[in-house]
Amino acid sequence: MSYVDGFLAAVPLANKSAFVEHARQMDSLFLEFGALRVVECWGDDVPHGKWTDFYRAVQAGEDEAVVFSWVEWPDRETRDAGMQAMMDDPRMNTDQPMPFDGKRLIYGGFSPLLEISQGNSGQPR
Repeated sequence: MSYVDGFLAAVPLANKSAFVEHARQMDSLFLEFGALRVVECWGDDVPHGKWTDFYRAVQAGEDEAVVFSWVEWPDRETRDAGMQAMMDDPRMNTDQPMPFDGKRLIYGGFSPLLEISQGNSGQPR
């Protein structure tokens, strides 16, 4: 069964190009270490909520966009091995600063419960 890592971050609007370059480098490592696909999404229709919202979740400022990303793995075992391989890889230890505040990055691993797509009746997994 597939496994998904999800990420939510606040990225300064001025750092959009730097974020894309950073993501290209990191995402290629995810793929190298077993991920099936990586999706990076720049928020462009993210409403501000009354009680909670994506902006509050990452304490995004007026000059920041919310970025929502996910990595799809074939299974949890591949993900665990892939993430460990990434942490051990010297390419992860660069002197280049991240184009966002990593302290406000939210992430977690998820087991899919339900998938609905064209030709799929939406049976629970």
